[in-house]
Amino acid sequence: MLLFSFFLTSGYAQQGRVIVNGKVTDSLSTVKNTNIINIKTKQGTFSSDNGDFRIFVRDGDSLRISSIQHITKFVVINKNNINTRYLNVKLIYNTVVLDTFELKRHNLSGSLGIDSKSVPNSKKDSLLRNLMDFSEIEFGKLRFPIDEIDRSKPPVVNTVPNSLAGAGGSATIPFKDSERLWALRKELARKKAFPYKIMSELGEKFFFDNLKIPVENYFHFLEYCNPLGIEKLHKDKKMLDIIKILQSESKTYLEIIKNE
Repeated sequence: MLLFSFFLTSGYAQQGRVIVNGKVTDSLSTVKNTNIINIKTKQGTFSSDNGDFRIFVRDGDSLRISSIQHITKFVVINKNNINTRYLNVKLIYNTVVLDTFELKRHNLSGSLGIDSKSVPNSKKDSLLRNLMDFSEIEFGKLRFPIDEIDRSKPPVVNTVPNSLAGAGGSATIPFKDSERLWALRKELARKKAFPYKIMSELGEKFFFDNLKIPVENYFHFLEYCNPLGIEKLHKDKKMLDIIKILQSESKTYLEIIKNE
């Protein structure tokens, strides 16, 4: 019951978001491979070779648009963006000015194969050690994406009473509900990520052009098909079965929303 309630709540919350088309440009031309992140939902996309992109947004959401050669820009979605379903983003080049630089003579020929052989092995080892030095990285603060949840293991909680600590009682006993709670956490995370994963794998053209599903009904359509087990099929990597279900059910679904 808890899982069903969460899925409905999450689905209806996402229905308030719509897909907005956008284009990223600068003073010269369009900008490709721009990283666009919705800070509110933590979902993102990239601009195409023509600078075009699509992203789910709601009025008041903040987008972070970043590119290696440009200054990062933050854009707040307003009602005009929602009504027109369009967003034009113009980035500014990030110009780096060096105060001074020193030009030294060297014995390099310009050929990588020849120049690499002239570097002493001791120097190579030194460079390699510097590149492989991870001592400054705080691995405890790293977060894994949702795809890594299945590879994780439930935590083990030490429930041995303190009274046993001095009597050789150092056993570690897993909390009886920890595995069940961990499984619930993974299931909730999978349900939350499913609409975005299936969109990424099948593409917007499949849903909006081939199946003719209205953009604003995307999440509702997945909920409509969910009783047929599309989430479990996706977990089992049975994409062909999912496609057949979506194609079949889209016809009935379109008739239903047409008559409402």
